[in-house]
Amino acid sequence: MNTYYKIIAFDLDGTFLRDDKSIPEENLLALEAAAARGIEPVPATGRIFRGIPPQLKELNCIRYYILSNGAAVYDSRGDRTLYRGDVPLDLALRCYEYLDTLPVIYDCYQNEQGWITRSMLEAAPPYFALEPEVLKMLYGLRKPVEDLKQTLRQRGEGLQKLQVFFKPEDEALRQAAIREIPRRFPELAATTSVKNNIEINSISAGKGKALRGLCAALGIDPARSVAFGDGSNDSEMLRMAGLGIAMANASDAVKREADLVTESNEACGVAKSIWRLLEENA
Repeated sequence: MNTYYKIIAFDLDGTFLRDDKSIPEENLLALEAAAARGIEPVPATGRIFRGIPPQLKELNCIRYYILSNGAAVYDSRGDRTLYRGDVPLDLALRCYEYLDTLPVIYDCYQNEQGWITRSMLEAAPPYFALEPEVLKMLYGLRKPVEDLKQTLRQRGEGLQKLQVFFKPEDEALRQAAIREIPRRFPELAATTSVKNNIEINSISAGKGKALRGLCAALGIDPARSVAFGDGSNDSEMLRMAGLGIAMANASDAVKREADLVTESNEACGVAKSIWRLLEENA
């Protein structure tokens, strides 16, 4: 990877992180090597900034973060948000009314804070039989309230992201809801990043839109960007980047959006691709 490429955007869960949410040291070293060649490493995640692993925040080479599936682009050195793509409050509440007809629990991100109805948080464990590490994150990043919808009405602000969780046995229902949500609410996009969720954003958000906007802010041609991902919330970014790289553990649909496929997240696919590209363009 020579100076032709100026930015590397990489998803976290299922891409940069192992399944147990740990970060391989090789991935961190590869980012630092790319940064030494003048390339900007940019985490591009469905998480809020508070949910970014400390090992990444501690890297001096990382300044910009694409958060909440592209609902925000954050400049950590300037402590400023470069872009927002929120879901309007009235639209979010109408979507929650639909979700109340399904056997799910749900939460949201609003202004870098996670919120969830207390009874839903208490009911959460059966929903995460296949994703115990995600349950730990839920406990750590959501503030329980008595009634989420009422709290949001009182706060009177839009949302960065709505998130819905299904029990493992309700996979067919989850797939149906992924199709139904944008049909009912054309202003919303429904994607997924882990085995049991749906992530709902404004169509004005998206990791691809956020990456394009960050490139514009930095004066970088998007063709000079590389993106890594594994979930449907990464597909737009893989299409938009000059070089889109899907993980071996990605679905076939995501792989079709990419220019090439690398090794899995468990096999340090991000690092291996970066090292290969650095070597090829030495």
